[in-house]
Amino acid sequence: MRVGTGDVMIRIATFNILNGRTQHDHDVDVAVLQDAVAELAPDVLALQEVDHLQHRSGRADLTALAADAMGAPHHRFVAALAGSPGATWTAATGDEHPDDAAYGIALLSRFPVAGWEVMRLPAPRTRVPMRFPGRTLPTWVRDEPRVAVAAEVRTPAGPLTVANTHLSFVRWWNGRQLTRLMGALRGSTRPLIVTGDLNMELDRAARLTGLQPLAAHPTFPADDPVEQLDHVLADPALPASSQAWRMRLSDHRALVVDVDLAAASRRTPAPRRTPPG
Repeated sequence: MRVGTGDVMIRIATFNILNGRTQHDHDVDVAVLQDAVAELAPDVLALQEVDHLQHRSGRADLTALAADAMGAPHHRFVAALAGSPGATWTAATGDEHPDDAAYGIALLSRFPVAGWEVMRLPAPRTRVPMRFPGRTLPTWVRDEPRVAVAAEVRTPAGPLTVANTHLSFVRWWNGRQLTRLMGALRGSTRPLIVTGDLNMELDRAARLTGLQPLAAHPTFPADDPVEQLDHVLADPALPASSQAWRMRLSDHRALVVDVDLAAASRRTPAPRRTPPG
């Protein structure tokens, strides 16, 4: 949290961490991940492509390591896959044992969390064509199931709902997933922040959600980004400043947004809540 003259700035960051790898090799150095999180200095952090006890990342709990680095006592890892991506895996159900290998997303907060909600977003039922560099014909691949997690965060400027997700790379399917997510968030406490790797451009993300973008920066690929796949969107519109940061890991840039929630709370109506029953 950053306190300015009459302002309380809350920093929200989203970062697809590529399971902790750098863009050009397959090495995972958890110290690099922790240094990156400390450098971002977020109050609320949304992570995608997060390994949990995977062999390829040294059996580390990347969520817990990130939480230690930012001083976030409140955090939740949500598995999209149980097992090892690229090897033997199944769609996660939420009933996995905490000591099992998994892969998914995480949401972390330095502020207290009043409640968590997990939403499962199914993958296409059939294999889909995907083009890879250097190949003339598309390759038919099996897309992963997707998940979202939302937290009602108790900030010094009032409550805030933050939802994190990583949507399909299949254009005609990720729109359905985002629409389903927005339906699930309809009764959430406002202000509402929807963030993550949405695998779509800014205009489409804003149109499908009906939310106001708080950041407009290319984020992919990290070395020389040409498109924005990572987003922070809000309802209602919030006073904010933003940057896209090149980090030592990942093929995405981290998207960092500083939001003046105190100013927003002075001009927005009371939060909406889900009706009982």
